[in-house]
Amino acid sequence: MSADGETTQRGRKNARLAGWLIATAVGMVGLAYASSPLYDLFCRTTGFGGTPVVAQQGDRPLLDRTVKVRFDSNVDPNLPWRFEPLEREVKVRLGEERLVHYRVTNVSQRPIVGTSVYNVTPEPAGPWFNKLQCFCFTEQLLKPGQSLDMPVVFFVDPELDKDRRYDNVRTITLSYTFFEAKTERAKTLLGGLAADGTGKGG
Repeated sequence: MSADGETTQRGRKNARLAGWLIATAVGMVGLAYASSPLYDLFCRTTGFGGTPVVAQQGDRPLLDRTVKVRFDSNVDPNLPWRFEPLEREVKVRLGEERLVHYRVTNVSQRPIVGTSVYNVTPEPAGPWFNKLQCFCFTEQLLKPGQSLDMPVVFFVDPELDKDRRYDNVRTITLSYTFFEAKTERAKTLLGGLAADGTGKGG
């Protein structure tokens, strides 16, 4: 093979290698960007890390076995909101759907957008705790002094009763924590409020 031929072949190999490296780098950046929502989706689907499973409505058996479900509320110190469950505890049968509410109030003098995250304890109970409706991960805009009652619809999977490892699970705690949202959507919500002149409304 001539020197020119070797140079051409080496150039093609180098071009292929460069293309592969660029594709790998782009893929890694894409995975890094998507890792947070993908991890959240994984947790909500599997119950990993005490995250409740997001379920669909449907028929399920209703068992005599009951568990207590307690409701916990937390607010980031930098968010001037008051946040509390309207019921501290309910007793439910396995498979029974239950509706409860949390109330949040903006105690500051400015409109604020907040969003919440949640988890379940004890952690092994996460896969068995199913939410049909929830305000988590939804950005809530509250004007100064405004209160909002937010629903949660849930059930505890009756399949829990079939696993002897969970015979001692008598109490499950659902805990939410609110943080101030500073996303582009939050800025848009606040901008729309300022534009219509209702930013100081109650």
